[in-house]
Formats: sequence, C-alpha cells, structure tokens
Amino acid sequence: MQVGIDMGSLTGGQPAKLDIEELLATRLLVQGNSGSGKSHLLRRLLEQSAQWVQQVIIDPEGDFVTLSDKYGHLVVEGERSEAELAGIASRIRRHRVSCVLSLEGLDVEQQMRAAAVFLNAMFDAEHEFWYPVLVVVDEAQLFAPAVGGDVSEDARKMSLGAMTNLMCRGRKRGLAGVIATQRLAKLAKNVAAEASNFLMGRTFLDIDMARAADLLGMDRRQAEMFRDLQRGNFVGLGPALSRRPLPIAIGEVETQARSSSPKLMPMPDAVADVEDLIFTPDPEEFTQQLARRSRPAPRPTTDILAELSRATPLSDAPLSRPGKDNAAPEIDSGEREQRINRVLDEILSDPQSGYRTDAALYQDFMVRLRMGRVSGPPMPLHAFRRRVAIARSGVDAETAESEAWATALSLSAKVSEDLQGVFLMLANAAIKADPCPSDARIARAYGTHSARRARRLLGYFEEQELIIVHADFSGKRIVGIPDLQAETAPGAADAADEDAGSAEAAE
Repeated sequence: MQVGIDMGSLTGGQPAKLDIEELLATRLLVQGNSGSGKSHLLRRLLEQSAQWVQQVIIDPEGDFVTLSDKYGHLVVEGERSEAELAGIASRIRRHRVSCVLSLEGLDVEQQMRAAAVFLNAMFDAEHEFWYPVLVVVDEAQLFAPAVGGDVSEDARKMSLGAMTNLMCRGRKRGLAGVIATQRLAKLAKNVAAEASNFLMGRTFLDIDMARAADLLGMDRRQAEMFRDLQRGNFVGLGPALSRRPLPIAIGEVETQARSSSPKLMPMPDAVADVEDLIFTPDPEEFTQQLARRSRPAPRPTTDILAELSRATPLSDAPLSRPGKDNAAPEIDSGEREQRINRVLDEILSDPQSGYRTDAALYQDFMVRLRMGRVSGPPMPLHAFRRRVAIARSGVDAETAESEAWATALSLSAKVSEDLQGVFLMLANAAIKADPCPSDARIARAYGTHSARRARRLLGYFEEQELIIVHADFSGKRIVGIPDLQAETAPGAADAADEDAGSAEAAE
C-alpha cells in the first residue's frame, strides 16, 4: 500500500509528499543547527504518519511526550533498569504499540545505555513480530558519536552498535530509522551513510555545509545556500521525497513540545526593597523538599569483578555431574603460588597486555585460574593490581629479597595504583644501577604509546619528591630516588623500547 503524507509545500505551492512505504525501506537523515526546525519537522512527520505505521521515538529531551495526548503514544520513562527496558521494548514490538522513550533527567551516559538496551531489544524480536516500525532518534549525535567523548568506552560502543544495527540491518526486521542531528560532523559516518533520504536545514559551519552538499549531490559552491535557509525550511532528496534536491517548507503541527524557543517579553516593573525580596527567604522554602531527578551512577566494572571474586557458593557441596566429580583437586600453597605466577607470566608476556585495562586483565586472570583448576580463595582485585605492578617492574628474585626493594614497595604506596608499576620499574633500575628507562619503555609500563605522557609522569613523581631527574654531560637522563640512596645509570630518553620490539619480532 502506497501512502504519501503531506510534509508541507514546495516553492510553487505544490504539496511536498513523502512516501511512507518507500521511507520504511530507505531510511531518513535530518540535519540542521539548533533552531532550524528539526524537531518541528519530526513532529510533522510523526503526526501525519501516526495512523499508518507504528512509531517509536527516542527522545533525549522529553519534547515528544505530548504526542500521547492526541495520538495515544505510550510514554516510557528511561529511569528504569535495563531488564525492565528490554522487556517493555519486546512487548511494544509484539503488540505494535507506538511509544516515546523519554530520557529526560538522565545524564548522557545513562541516556546512551537506556537507548541501546531499548533498540537492541526491538532488534532482537522474534521473526513473527517483525512488523514495520518508524524509529525516530532525535539528537542522534548523542547516541552515535563520531569520536569518543566524556562517556565510558563501554557505553559508547554499546550505543553506537545499537544505532548501527538500526540503520544498517534494521530494514529486514521492519525497523526504519529516522535520525536527526545538529551536526553531521559529530555523527558516526557508518550510521549516516545508510540513509537514502535527506532533509537538510540551516547550518553555518563549512564542514557541515560541505558534507550536506555532498549527500545531496550538489556542487560545493552551492553549499552556501544552507546558511540562508529560514527556520522550518529544508532541502529534500531521496526516493521517498524527490529524485532531485527540492526546497520544502514544513507545514504546521497539531501538538506542541513542552519546551519552546525563548521569546522576548517586557521586563517587570521595578520592585521596592528588592534586596529584602531576594535575600530574605520565604518561610515556605524551609518546608519544601527539593525534588531531584537523578539516578546513581552505574557501578564501575572493576567493582563488579571484585564483588564476583568475593562471592561464595550457595552450598558447600561441590557441583558435579552424574558419574563425574568436577571438584578441583586440593593443592598445597606452594604449588598454588607457582600456578598463579605462571598464569600471570602468560598474561603479561603478551606485548599488548600493557595497553589493556586492569579489569580486562583481571577477568582473563580469573578465567585462566578456573581453566587450570587452581583451587582456593580468589585473589582480590587490589591484590591482583599490586602483583601486576610488581611484575611489570621487571624485578628479579634477588632484588625482590633486598631491603631496598622493601623500601621501594612502601614508597610506591604514595601514588595511585595505575602509577605504581612505573615507579617500581624506575626503582628497580635505580637499585641495580641499570640505564634509565626510555620514554617508550615508561609509556608502555603505563599502558600508553605517548612519550609526552611518560615525561609528564616523571614530572609528577618529581613534584611528589619521590625522584630527582637530571642529565649527565652527554645529555642522557638519570633518575635518582633519594629515599633509596640510589640512581639509575645514564639512559637515552628517546631510545626504542627493546622489550616491546623483541616481543613483536617473536610473534
């Protein structure tokens, strides 16, 4: 069934039609700076198509919840657990209910996680429920950022993966993505590239104008026109709109957002005793409780892993299968320590282990212990970090038994856990009078490729009065540790990291 909805008017006054059936197969990208009328366009699209197709709106600002009053959209608040959101999304897909996922009140990372869980649950619906759904994502650059920002890498990958599934693989499952963004440059290219229909509004930055012109197949010299577009005016192109770029003035809407653009209004008349009015609290203020919409921050992965490591079984009886005894054989403490050391050596022998997070290494460590049938209480995460820091220092057995090394261990407690491996490596070199580690070697011990960051670490240690950095007559670096009464031999700061090079060559 072909349904053409009225989006507004063309230059000559003819109606601008959008083919919903074609849109379901080809997706839509809307771009425009703040105030260009993107939300107005999305609202027009949703109102005109509400009777023809199921709709799901990912709404970071809560602007589209007013659709529920006139069109019956179910409002789903994002302040729910992931299990609740996944269950709601699954039932919405099954029963073909239009809804608005309102993420207002959540911080950006929580919005990304909630949207990802909701979209993934819709994407994973069983085949019999693959009904057509128009999935509208406002401010899509928040959920599919081109580069990492202040959010965790885990949340970014989770959200970007859900958006990629929606735009790249959602068509076969009946999911038609309509994404709106303020800036194309901030939107992941693999997400934007899957749209075949475009509505480009007012924009001022050269990079965004050039990219909009490229998507519309226009000459770069014509990109300047996007600066002159009025609010609510867009240039449309695509199989659901037009085979060539056409200017479209978006029509009126029947519902309004809860928030709107600020309007000028006259200032109030001057009030006498304004200081008393402002600085004297009203008695009612002391009886009112401030309502804050907030959620606790998600628990760090490291804390969850540490809790799992301390978990105890529900029963003291060993788990077993019929005819088999799966209980790990008891081993003495000496053999257990040897096995733990072997597992640590295996993990840290990987040249890329220095660039993995402690949480990932710890998870790998726990899995290998279970695979090796190493019984006994699990090593806590903080103890694992300490062992890794000592192992990365390169200390040998003889040095580890010395009094100077015991002093170095106590000094390392003055810095954070992520810096202890670097400090102990410097201490080991100073105790044995080895050449001073290069910037590349220090960077690898810290888990980075940046030589500049390595030099900043040395500066930080010097500010904490843990080390003294100076150079010999040839310009080679020397690091002294006053509390150990020891210093390294001269070493070239720009020397290559031989350990990393030999490890890569061995591979």
